[in-house]
Amino acid sequence: MSEIHIFSGHYGSGKTEIAVNFAIAQQKAGKNVTIIDLDTVNPYFRTGDLRNMLEDMGISVIAGRFASSNVDMPLAPAEVMRAFGNKGCFIFDVGGDEDGAYALGCYAGRLKKNGFEMHLVVNLRRPLTAAARDIMDIKRGIEAASRLEFTDIYNNTNLSAETDADTITSSVGELVELERLSGLKVVKHCGTKAALSDIEESKAFPMELYLKLPF
Repeated sequence: MSEIHIFSGHYGSGKTEIAVNFAIAQQKAGKNVTIIDLDTVNPYFRTGDLRNMLEDMGISVIAGRFASSNVDMPLAPAEVMRAFGNKGCFIFDVGGDEDGAYALGCYAGRLKKNGFEMHLVVNLRRPLTAAARDIMDIKRGIEAASRLEFTDIYNNTNLSAETDADTITSSVGELVELERLSGLKVVKHCGTKAALSDIEESKAFPMELYLKLPF
């Protein structure tokens, strides 16, 4: 069976940046990696925008050919089904909130049969996700729409270019509350190497920033 990782969360939480960095890390570890752009909501900051770079690295990309435009062609189900019939590491980049999770729900049965890890990406410096209870509402909506349950949490608390070590550590209190409410564990703190200077190495997920503003 394939190894499947799903990244989902609130709009603008940084799911795509994490999914791309995760794919690159898995490829460097010697795995056969495919990343699937299942974001049917946001035309910008899509995995498909980085298709050429990722393919040059040896990572397969399943995505519509019109990312970053107002023309959006849906993925053919047969393309996505490769995740369930081939060996390798498959990474799903899912659209924000329950609106984006409906597309994932189409594959719920096969995902449950195959096995998967579904990572809840959170940014506690965004207005609608600044508190654990707000994130819980989003979590429940995504799980209901996708008919799948999250397995862990990726903390991506940031202030874009102004992010520093204090930005990330400032989220600890609400993260503890989120762990209590959700029953899930924070397995990774995401950010640049400089911003992760105060984070235990085993829980740090250092990232390069690949996605750019479309203007």
